[in-house]
Amino acid sequence: MVSLNVRMFFLVALMFAVVYAIITVFAAAMGMHNFAFYAVLAGVMMFIQYMAGPFIIERFMGVRYVTEKDEPELYAMVSEMAQKAKIPVPRLGISNQAIPNAFAFGRSLKDGRICVTSGILKLLDRHELRAVLGHELSHIRNRDVLTITLLSVIPLIMYRVAFHMMFFGGRGRRNSQNTLVLGLVAFIFYFITNLIVLYGSRVREFFADRGSVALGNHPRYLASALYKLVYGSSRLSKESTRSVQGVKAFFLNDPSRAQGELKEFKQIDHDGNGVIDIEDLRSLSRAKLRLTAGARLAELFSTHPNMLKRVKKLSGYL
Repeated sequence: MVSLNVRMFFLVALMFAVVYAIITVFAAAMGMHNFAFYAVLAGVMMFIQYMAGPFIIERFMGVRYVTEKDEPELYAMVSEMAQKAKIPVPRLGISNQAIPNAFAFGRSLKDGRICVTSGILKLLDRHELRAVLGHELSHIRNRDVLTITLLSVIPLIMYRVAFHMMFFGGRGRRNSQNTLVLGLVAFIFYFITNLIVLYGSRVREFFADRGSVALGNHPRYLASALYKLVYGSSRLSKESTRSVQGVKAFFLNDPSRAQGELKEFKQIDHDGNGVIDIEDLRSLSRAKLRLTAGARLAELFSTHPNMLKRVKKLSGYL
């Protein structure tokens, strides 16, 4: 747990440095050179992220909060595991997204929020859904939710700024050229800040998987849930997965990697029954994992760990 907190603290400090660089570059382009002012402004921006992050995510994903009366079974699962984890019961939300997934966000333990998409409610059985909720609850208990919320806002903003400037530039040739250059700069900063988010997101997923098991969920249910989410995402259009590009670090898995991950899961699902059962996990726990150079490279640019590594880790909890 100490390792996770230390890594997340380092990532926040690194993001502050990048935010400082972003402000410096854009301010210099406007003829401003007061670097002390930039440091204060960078701090203000990080504070604004802290305050506005959850609101931005809610609006982006169209989260609708529900009560115990609205979703009694869902609420009971979250409430029971929250008591076991000794944390306040998070607010429970539903996002009307076809992509089957779940995510957690918020500023603190008291401000924790867990959201499931309408797609995941149609796909998982009760045990699998409980394992997924346990995973998201562990993110809140581990306090990595605040960090990833804080980190994710900057690349989200940079992506929007870059897209707007490059495709909806200013009027006039000179203004269009200047806007295009700033758009490219914004895209470079999006790439850099997104790498920071990607690393932080991958690290925290292993801890949350372990946390779900610690809350009483069998590893095979979380593994099967991951399998189903990958399968469900692989059937969706590229436009659907692209629409959640800015917030996929919050998700249980990366929808944009579903096609490749589906092939990996088929290597684990030895009997081909469409679920990861206990025998599949036992077989994987005895096997030596070998990843190709391509798979290792792809992991560097993903919000989540390689799926074979992740399920291999789950097999160690049997």
